[in-house]
Amino acid sequence: MGFDGWLNERLNKTKESGLYRTLRTMNTAPSPKMLIDGQKQLVFSSNNYLGLANDKNLIYAAETILHEFGVGSSGCGISTGYTKWHQKLEEKIADFTQTESAIVFSSCSLARVGVISSVPEKGDVILIDELNHASIIDGCRLSEADTVVYNHIDMADLEDKLVETEAYQRRFIVTEGVFNIDGTITPLDKMMSLAKQYQSYVIVDDAHAFGVLGENGRGTSELFNVKPDIVIGTLSKAVGAEGGFVCGSQVLTDFLRNHARTFIFQTTIPPAICAASYVALEIIAHSKEKRHQLLKKAHYIKTSLGEMGFFVKGDETPIIPVIVGEPHNTDLFTKRLQEEGVFASSIRPPLVSGGESCIRLTVTADHSLDEIEYLLRTFHLVGKELNII
Repeated sequence: MGFDGWLNERLNKTKESGLYRTLRTMNTAPSPKMLIDGQKQLVFSSNNYLGLANDKNLIYAAETILHEFGVGSSGCGISTGYTKWHQKLEEKIADFTQTESAIVFSSCSLARVGVISSVPEKGDVILIDELNHASIIDGCRLSEADTVVYNHIDMADLEDKLVETEAYQRRFIVTEGVFNIDGTITPLDKMMSLAKQYQSYVIVDDAHAFGVLGENGRGTSELFNVKPDIVIGTLSKAVGAEGGFVCGSQVLTDFLRNHARTFIFQTTIPPAICAASYVALEIIAHSKEKRHQLLKKAHYIKTSLGEMGFFVKGDETPIIPVIVGEPHNTDLFTKRLQEEGVFASSIRPPLVSGGESCIRLTVTADHSLDEIEYLLRTFHLVGKELNII
């Protein structure tokens, strides 16, 4: 069997299991209504939580700096890729998050891998939530520290694992603030209390909370009024741009510039994207009402689907997982939604166990009440057809 034949055999097994994935082509700018593969769809799968990805102020900022600095950044940060706009953005992020310093990475995944693979060292242990993002797991695999998994947002199990790992020289607890799979929120106040009790460090990936949760949109740290040792965030969700960042002490960011391989050997994001992100943070700082309406819409969708008879998971976030069950049924549910003009993501193994396959809805601040009502009517229609409700 040749190389392609071997790969095709493996792909056929993926198809037979109902886990085969294909890419869909977006033909319009991000918005609640988009043209996808030539079909009009009402989109409930976007991370563009505050609707900033197509905001005219961000576009103007990016366009202005594009003419001044060009398209690409031309190098990594330690070479030619660090401009005054990278510096301005890092200072803006640190100011917004009320931390001492910030460092910008080319993506949030690279930020996660960079932190976790470089900060813990041999003789340390990393304690991770079982539903943590794949890039967190990748960071652990690259680290010389050992890894221990605790049950999902189970602080009692985390404490047991902290007791079991007391012989290690240092312990790092790594969690998502809002989990991308099921929309649950880590009880950071309890986690920080345990970390203090057991002399451990806390690393929070706040990608899905940044700009959304907290009085000023600073994320779960603000929501629980705590200060983790390291906060990782993204510019590609609520901020509406692209890239990732890490906040913490000045010593931390200096360390990462010298030791995080995903920073040292990666071309930086373009200056135009830095400028757009800078403007977005200024908008987010004055978007309390928009955040309030966003969470109100999410609560309404979640409550309405529950009243229909759907099993809906998650906390009060824009991520709304609707459990369908087996992967094949979930895939069929997704296709029927698209036939009715609703585009949503299906989450299947290996992201979740087989029986936990779901439709992962996300709502944005730009979704209208009429669009939400259509989503609910369509879910009721397809749910009845497939005997889910």
